[in-house]
Amino acid sequence: MFTGIVEELGVLVDKAELDDSARLTIRGPVVTADAGHGDSIAVNGVCLTVVDVLPDGAFTADVMGETLNRSSLAGVAVGDRVNLERAAAVNSRLGGHIVQGHVDGTGSVISRTPHEHWEVVRIALPPALSRYVVEKGSITVDGVSLTVSAIGDDWFEISLIPTTRELTTLGTAPVGTTVNLEVDVIAKYVERLMSGTGR
Repeated sequence: MFTGIVEELGVLVDKAELDDSARLTIRGPVVTADAGHGDSIAVNGVCLTVVDVLPDGAFTADVMGETLNRSSLAGVAVGDRVNLERAAAVNSRLGGHIVQGHVDGTGSVISRTPHEHWEVVRIALPPALSRYVVEKGSITVDGVSLTVSAIGDDWFEISLIPTTRELTTLGTAPVGTTVNLEVDVIAKYVERLMSGTGR
């Protein structure tokens, strides 16, 4: 489990394309400081399992085809910056909201509207996810826990404070950028329970 509070901007230093998967090597000295084989690290909001920790502050992780198909990780290239977060410790504060690192789908940046001390970013919302997103509710965008500030039929908006702009990839993501989306897991469980299907 994660909280959506990005700890570090890492860099993809190698990407080995396999038949139905990929192996990523990502440099992130903060998140690897106490990492070991089998630990979980969220990369742009995708929960990945550490395979190896390298001496230069990097780690490797395998990404299966299912994850590549559902997330933006298929499109990351060597040199790209990525948002990194270690799994939450049981004794830590929940600074964001409950984030699983299980991406529900992707959206794309539609527009950016700067203000004096913040910036409003509008993101396309896939129809299959729209019922889980509410104004003033939580959503995870590329691993960042954010509050929905406005919503339309096929879009939602988030407002970025200077800290979020400086410490995450969202600060420089241009219009057209594909982003990973994870909706509130509680909403999905409630929907399933209310449906009465139990499946």
